[in-house]
Amino acid sequence: MLVAVASKGRSDRWAVEDSLDELAQLADTAGASVAGQLFQRLLTPSKTHYLGKGKLEELISLKQSTPYDVAIFDDELSPLQQRNLEEALQVKVIDRAALILDIFSRRAQSHEGQLQVELAQHQYLLPRLAGQWSHLERLGGGIGTRGPGESQLETDRRLIRQKIHRLKAQIEEVRKHRRLHRQQRQKTGIPIVAIVGYTNAGKSTLLNAISNAEVFVEDKLFATLDPTIRRLTLPDKSDVLITDTVGFIRKLPPTLLTAFRATLEELNEASVLLHVVDLSSRNAAEQCQTVEEILADLNLDDKPRITVLNKIDRLLDRSQVRDEQSALEDLCQKTGTEKENTVLISAMKGWRLHRLRELISQNLTQILSPV
Repeated sequence: MLVAVASKGRSDRWAVEDSLDELAQLADTAGASVAGQLFQRLLTPSKTHYLGKGKLEELISLKQSTPYDVAIFDDELSPLQQRNLEEALQVKVIDRAALILDIFSRRAQSHEGQLQVELAQHQYLLPRLAGQWSHLERLGGGIGTRGPGESQLETDRRLIRQKIHRLKAQIEEVRKHRRLHRQQRQKTGIPIVAIVGYTNAGKSTLLNAISNAEVFVEDKLFATLDPTIRRLTLPDKSDVLITDTVGFIRKLPPTLLTAFRATLEELNEASVLLHVVDLSSRNAAEQCQTVEEILADLNLDDKPRITVLNKIDRLLDRSQVRDEQSALEDLCQKTGTEKENTVLISAMKGWRLHRLRELISQNLTQILSPV
């Protein structure tokens, strides 16, 4: 059962229905079958149960008509909220952050990716450990209850903190290794072009199409996590290195963004960013803005970029685009991008990739040529 709160006190560009649809895609990617959805409009979520009392009772009663054994909430829950909800619902309760972490743990293939996901999981788990010992509190006071529970809890916390410390040290070694690789690449003088975008926008498909890479592609969120670097020859016969990155998503767990900084540091070395936008999504503008906000958080908002409006073939199939020039103007206005540095493509069909290569060439010439 998917559950969300539409907070009236918080400006959010996304409709709650669209947010739940995305949560359903995440659940499907994680291997869950969605039984139903429920949402409530509140000024702010309840600090104790996320939902209001009446809506919580409705969620409990839904188990009779629409049986479910897991409740997935669209926001990150506090340890108190999660504990209270599990006691009230008597089912497993997870939030959006835990769901994304689960998907990342399944998708990470490289040793580096696995380290980063494991670090994020431990950082997420640490403040929630108390819930693991709630059964002791239900026993009431007395000898042999509270004392041993607290002792075990502190032991677990210490072990997790030690694990986090070791993982951070290992990731720091990865960062040093990457730094050496970047220094070697810099000596060659070959510029780097990095592909960024919302998850499932077509980044891996574009990398395959433009550079003949053989990156795994699947129509699911976060199909690939581990970055790939390929060499690309541009129309002016110059060479660049093109790399993809992990896809972004709204409400990305802060622990995950922190853990993946070693990977995302590659973006700092890029001369140009290719921001891939899925035009077939009705939330294209919102997804575009989400990516821009995350890039700003990473201090990359001033990095030169080309906006790649992808999956134009799907719009053409639905006869939503007739005149390309007017369509480009409309889409640039919708996504808040500059027309001069925006290109319509279909990575799947291979449409207008020559124009994208030309734009990359033009941007690199402006950036790298002496004034």
